[in-house]
Amino acid sequence: MSSALTDLFPLPIVQAPMAGGVSVPQLAAAVSEAGGLGFLAAGYKTADGMYQEIKQLRGLTGRPFGMNLFMPQPDHAESGAVEVYAQQLAGEAAWYETELGDPDSGRDDGYDAKLAVLLDDPVAAVSFHFGVPSREALDALRRAGTLTLVTATTPEEALAVERAGADAVIAQGVEAGGHQGTHRDVPENDGSGIGLLSLVTRIRESVNIPVVAAGGIMRGSQIAAVLAAGASAAQLGTAFLATPESGAAEPHKRALTDPLFTRTALTRAFSGRPARGLVNRFMREHGPYAPAAYPEVHHLTSPLRKAAARAGDAQGMALWAGQGHRMTRELPAGRLVEVLAEELAAASTALSAKAKAKAEGEGEGDGGRAGAAGTGR
Repeated sequence: MSSALTDLFPLPIVQAPMAGGVSVPQLAAAVSEAGGLGFLAAGYKTADGMYQEIKQLRGLTGRPFGMNLFMPQPDHAESGAVEVYAQQLAGEAAWYETELGDPDSGRDDGYDAKLAVLLDDPVAAVSFHFGVPSREALDALRRAGTLTLVTATTPEEALAVERAGADAVIAQGVEAGGHQGTHRDVPENDGSGIGLLSLVTRIRESVNIPVVAAGGIMRGSQIAAVLAAGASAAQLGTAFLATPESGAAEPHKRALTDPLFTRTALTRAFSGRPARGLVNRFMREHGPYAPAAYPEVHHLTSPLRKAAARAGDAQGMALWAGQGHRMTRELPAGRLVEVLAEELAAASTALSAKAKAKAEGEGEGDGGRAGAAGTGR
């Protein structure tokens, strides 16, 4: 991995930027202070809101941290489909005593304004989700001293990231919680995601830039596995959801290990884009009918999700979580980083010992065969 990137954080542990109020400054600061790389999420915030969080985080740590941006989305949603979905959600609005949101609240997430802030007041790293920034944007960030990472869910997307000039690619496996960072939202591809270990290996063989592995990672032994597969660091999101520093709502935190929620699935129910979360009533009832319309559906359901959270009703919330959610540990974020590092060290030592034993065994076998051959002559 590029030493410029690894020099930012001594441990190969990146805290995933989780939008929607989860990746708060307190969480990012705790991770960075413990030796990982903490991240803030600019998604769904204003440019000023993003800047205020950066200022707050700088007051909590002098260590490097990153910021994540959502790429603007093309306008391909069918308004008729969104209107039909809104009619279907009318009962939810009545139940939670709220109005549906305006689906036309904005498509670009204030991208240009946020990028301008980050060029004027740079942070150590900026990552991008839902597409590839222009080479001009990546070059401008590089001149500002910022390292850039872009999510990819296929080897082809990783090649596009490399061609654009990013410093690293985040290989996001289908196991990952939250939104899949596909560059194009193609409904025909729903459910065709690639598992993390296969994806890391394929991307590692396709590009020459560093790879950060993301998707379902909850233990240090899993970090060791992705490093062995060719990644230079691991990005963890769900693992940090239940920490006291996380901004996730309490019903969301409890649901991660609640026996009531037995599995995760990819759904368009809450946002119009595929995202992995705990299967609940809202997902079961509305997922099959949700159109491919991001961010229209996100804006439409936003008041419903907020009302459900206020009511403490996990059945109406977007309970984003990766496939490893049952391995959640309720530890302070800094302590969790320490435990992950200890597990990684133990797994790495075990792998080295096995490799050494195998090499010695093969050496003894070669020597025995050579001796036997010599006696025969």
